Amino acid sequence: MVVAMSRNDGIIVFKGVSYEYDATKPILKEADFVVRRGAKLTLMGQNGAGKSTLFTLITGQIRPDEGMINIEPKTTIAVSRQIIPRAELTLTVRAFFEKLFSEKVYDIDPRIDEVLEVVNLTPTEKQKETFKDRIIGSFSGGQQARLLLASALIQNPDVLLLDEPTNNLDVAGIAHLTDFLKDYKKTVIVISHDADFLNAFTEGVLYLNTQNRQIEQYNGNYHTVVKEIAARVEKEQRKNAQLAKEIQANKEKINFFAAKGGKMRLVAKRMREDIEESEENKVDVRKEDKTIRPFTIKPHDDIPLEVVKLTSYQVIKDHEPKQVACDITLKRGEHLQIVGPNGIGKTTLLESLAGGHAKGEEVAPGVKIGYYRQDFSNLDFDKTVSETLMDSMKLKLEEDMRSIAAGFLLFKDVMKTKVGDLSEGQKGLVAFAKLRMEEPGLLILDEPTNHINFRHIPVIAEALNEYKGAMILVSHVPEFVEKIRIDDVLDLSKSKKK
Repeated sequence: MVVAMSRNDGIIVFKGVSYEYDATKPILKEADFVVRRGAKLTLMGQNGAGKSTLFTLITGQIRPDEGMINIEPKTTIAVSRQIIPRAELTLTVRAFFEKLFSEKVYDIDPRIDEVLEVVNLTPTEKQKETFKDRIIGSFSGGQQARLLLASALIQNPDVLLLDEPTNNLDVAGIAHLTDFLKDYKKTVIVISHDADFLNAFTEGVLYLNTQNRQIEQYNGNYHTVVKEIAARVEKEQRKNAQLAKEIQANKEKINFFAAKGGKMRLVAKRMREDIEESEENKVDVRKEDKTIRPFTIKPHDDIPLEVVKLTSYQVIKDHEPKQVACDITLKRGEHLQIVGPNGIGKTTLLESLAGGHAKGEEVAPGVKIGYYRQDFSNLDFDKTVSETLMDSMKLKLEEDMRSIAAGFLLFKDVMKTKVGDLSEGQKGLVAFAKLRMEEPGLLILDEPTNHINFRHIPVIAEALNEYKGAMILVSHVPEFVEKIRIDDVLDLSKSKKK
């Protein structure tokens, strides 16, 4: 049920808040909601709805166009961001944490040690002396995710805002974070598409409804609230269907009565007024409850039988690269999953295969590679969505491109937007639309569910399950992998494949 809360109870209070990203993209319209001290809440909404923008409103980085945002006096707020900005990738670990404070912190090293232990990113004895001098960009995606989380925790805030904190975390990392948040005594608001993670510690939902630009509040665990929202949408759809049926029947009667003339014409007029009222009573079914259309990634023709041959690969153990011998052949139509803990070298192996192909790695000549990078760095952030997708088409037809884009919920309002200005979730949908158009013979996927709305994940899993080319997948989401046919598993923590 929608929660009604006293405004006196709130550590964060939004009252009549309106905000537009630009003239064509309203985020909030006279929105009201309250977050009480100590609450642990999920922030839900479609990709691109404005969830991350809401965090920047709470932190005061941007100001509302109208309305009031009241934060309880002396409240400290910290955000765990989705990604480390490129400008910070060249910083050392120490400088990365020092940058978070406006004044010099003299005990920064022990504080870094403490918070790295919390996020389960502790250096070995051999690495302790040099660990804080390591460059941020040298860490894996999963290790960077832990550093992002640590950067928020080191500030010991009254309000902790977590933006996709489980992205790139392995199972052990997610379990460690979950246990920490269960015991955390302060206020937490989290954006995540990991349902089991959210259900383990959150106790309510803030729902960003893109239809009316309001924030709806719900009590209950994550799974319960999702079911409640789905039931409400189904009820709205049934109501619309019944109204549409009644309206059509009445329109037929109006035509009949109007043709009779006299008093019957007056009856027809009154019925028209009733129809107008019924039309107004139709409920706008939420746009954010739409799911991407089922799609197929068709591989190109003439794919050889043997697509990838691995005779060795590199892993990182104790922060040192080591070459491991193997004998793996990935054939046309086969799906290979690569597993291993954060930092062992999964992304490095995928990048190597997608790029120059290092020693011991060979992709058959003529095989077109489709690469879904977890950081989207193979997308041109300066191009518009329309330009990006058109570049990926063999037969460049505007109508076909827009039809495919619409299937991934990339409508007219975002087609002229630069890729760099999209939300991370929308970038993911652009990446899948590109793969749909490119027809790769080898599909390389690095954490393809990161940032993606939970409604879309089963559709994506089905497309990958049916993919007829060769596929290499890295994912830390067991529920997603279970829906995909996996023919072989390469565990980088072991000397040979399973």
